[in-house]
Amino acid sequence: MAAALPRLHMQDIYKSFGPVQVLNGVSMTVMPGEIVALLGSNGAGKSTLMKILTANYTKNAGEIRVNDKTTDFHSPRDAARVGIRFLPQEISVFPELTIAENICISAESKGAVNWADMAHRAVLVLEDLGFGHLDPQTLVNDLPVAERRIIEIARALEGQADILVMDEPTASLSEHESEQIFTILRRLKERGTSIVYISHYLKEVFEISDRIVVLRDGLNAGEFDPKTADVTAVVNSMLGKVAGSMFEDRPPLPAQSPVVLTTKRLTLPGKVEDVSFELRAGEIMGVFGLIGSGVEVLGRLIFGAEGRPPAGTLTLRDEPYTPLSPLKGKEAGIGFVTAERKTDGIMSDMSVRENLVAAFQTDFGNGFVTSPAAETAHTAKWIDKLGIKTAGPEQAIRFLSGGNQQKVCVARWLNPKVKVLILEEPTRGVDVGARKDIYRQLVAFARDGLAILVLSSDVEEIAGLSDRCMVIDRGRIIAEFGAGATPGDLMSASAQSETNS
Repeated sequence: MAAALPRLHMQDIYKSFGPVQVLNGVSMTVMPGEIVALLGSNGAGKSTLMKILTANYTKNAGEIRVNDKTTDFHSPRDAARVGIRFLPQEISVFPELTIAENICISAESKGAVNWADMAHRAVLVLEDLGFGHLDPQTLVNDLPVAERRIIEIARALEGQADILVMDEPTASLSEHESEQIFTILRRLKERGTSIVYISHYLKEVFEISDRIVVLRDGLNAGEFDPKTADVTAVVNSMLGKVAGSMFEDRPPLPAQSPVVLTTKRLTLPGKVEDVSFELRAGEIMGVFGLIGSGVEVLGRLIFGAEGRPPAGTLTLRDEPYTPLSPLKGKEAGIGFVTAERKTDGIMSDMSVRENLVAAFQTDFGNGFVTSPAAETAHTAKWIDKLGIKTAGPEQAIRFLSGGNQQKVCVARWLNPKVKVLILEEPTRGVDVGARKDIYRQLVAFARDGLAILVLSSDVEEIAGLSDRCMVIDRGRIIAEFGAGATPGDLMSASAQSETNS
């Protein structure tokens, strides 16, 4: 019996942007019914390789074979015609349309739309995924995030996807929601769909993938069997060096460290309930919670992005503080790094310099005219200090990898006027190397006296980074821990709350 042919074979792919060589002869194969995890640090070439596959970029050299036929795509539509579908990290749905309309939107039709047929086709795809209970007439805007991702997968399948490329598909999902996605992927695998799975979450990579392909600096750096591979070996392959502990050991916080921020019974009905805590200078306080627990609202409420809290009080450096708006929060000395980097964190068409100085641009001039030279010098300082990989201060930030974009978002708030830095999901969608860089710098800033509040659904991040940490569920603080809390401690507290509810 003849061996099965690869569904996808990319051989010796080269790509450069001007003088910068991004891919240097990268090769990758995916078999029918196989899930291949594509890993690598930010800037390794993962996204570029997949954009070439989906014809968003053109390759300089190399061969792409789909079902043993050499292909040369000229547009994403060409790639879609042979069954290639790409699901980006940011969920791409039309919230004001129904489930059926979203699923069938790419279908070519002639004449009047047959709404009954559209609903029927949507139901068939949803039943195939195990979500036949969803009403095709429901507006997608009314669905939780996980089900929006499922609608996106259903749309790809309705378009006869044979090769599904998924970029960080669980980045904004809870553990339970992620498991729903994994169940669907296993079902797709059984029916022969080939899946390229890009993720920075190594735990889920080892759980869901059949093979791991690692890129580093535009080259193939390793291939691993997740059933037998060692996690450290995979990380070392990604980084090109022996990986140490993700988190640095830190001395205990001095007892005399002054309180910088106090919240008392802070409340936003339905989202945050009766939250009280103190944050000290030089301290990293972590708040862990699953998506929907309130972890995604608390920081915004303190910063002023949710407007005046209807109940509760705040004190900032011994002065009453009322969060009315982000501008008022900044003026009071609070910095805020949002979880939604693509939509709220960066101005994609602007340069690294323009993004980095945006929060305090008036500092770089005489009050009437800004000084580009001062802005450039300031930007160059942080590029060097944070190890931001960029062609220079004037490069458009959209061309940076996610980890380097995040470093720019953090650097934006590293101003002496900022006394409290709030970070939401600071390493979501960020590779292992950039994650270590960000953690190391946050520890250094805390040592210099900055008070840092980290809110995250990544339990290992909160346990490893924090001097003290809290667990939030249904808007309430349900547990508090000192230094040395383990991920198990935090997860147990969260699970106990679920059990008691």
